[in-house]
Amino acid sequence: MNIFTSLLSQPAQPKPEKQQRRGIEIKSAREIEIMRQSAKIVATVLKEISELVQPGMTTADLDAYAEKRIREMDATPSFKGYHGFPASICSSINHEVVHGIPSPKKVIRAGDVLKVDTGAFYQGFHGDSCITIAVGNVTTEAARLIKIAEESLYKGIEQVRAGVHLTEIAGAIEDHVKANGFTVVEQFTGHGVGRNLHEEPAVFNYRTREIPNVKLRSGMTLAIEPILNAGSKNTRILADRWTAVTVDNALSAQFEHTVLVTDSGYEILTDRTHL
Repeated sequence: MNIFTSLLSQPAQPKPEKQQRRGIEIKSAREIEIMRQSAKIVATVLKEISELVQPGMTTADLDAYAEKRIREMDATPSFKGYHGFPASICSSINHEVVHGIPSPKKVIRAGDVLKVDTGAFYQGFHGDSCITIAVGNVTTEAARLIKIAEESLYKGIEQVRAGVHLTEIAGAIEDHVKANGFTVVEQFTGHGVGRNLHEEPAVFNYRTREIPNVKLRSGMTLAIEPILNAGSKNTRILADRWTAVTVDNALSAQFEHTVLVTDSGYEILTDRTHL
């Protein structure tokens, strides 16, 4: 789940009696094992949604399915109630960039580019991931946008290991996106993830000096999530105060994984390939 950088330090499930932890957290072996489970729940739900979605369904149908499955696996939806967000998934279609609110009125149609983002809170820790689904036969442009968006995520992940700086992730993503003629959305970032849905550091998808260039350490857990537009990189927020759309109605695509930093490289906690 993306969110404005100013919200990164706020708690995912606020409880007045507990003080929010701040700073970059290094997870212990026990905490990492729990995060493997929360991330596996997210990966399972997204894989199932990718297999069941079809034209004629509504985004509310997907939201109900996701919440049911998350709870069946003894977790709770990370997104529902987060800063008032009303659903368990973000479902954003075509020119909708992020934070689309599921609705029984929003029917999924053949040719749609559908982004589904969800999180699960399990035994005190969150997993977070997003996929973009080509619904039926999409245009050549849409298929290429989805392909480059997914490739960009992995270009960033491939840089991850202890001792690497965040700008190396950002640069790898930005270079691949620009080389293929698309734009990187700059108004939303990735983030640390763990006890809270959004933790430090902010994980940018383009080179910037806006934040400290953090050096990665083994035990950090990051949500890396590039968003690509086919047109302008700029977005605007709709009247619902959540849904971001492209300013020129161009298509948008996003992929996200929760990734563990290790001494030798990385582990993709929300990997769906071996489920």
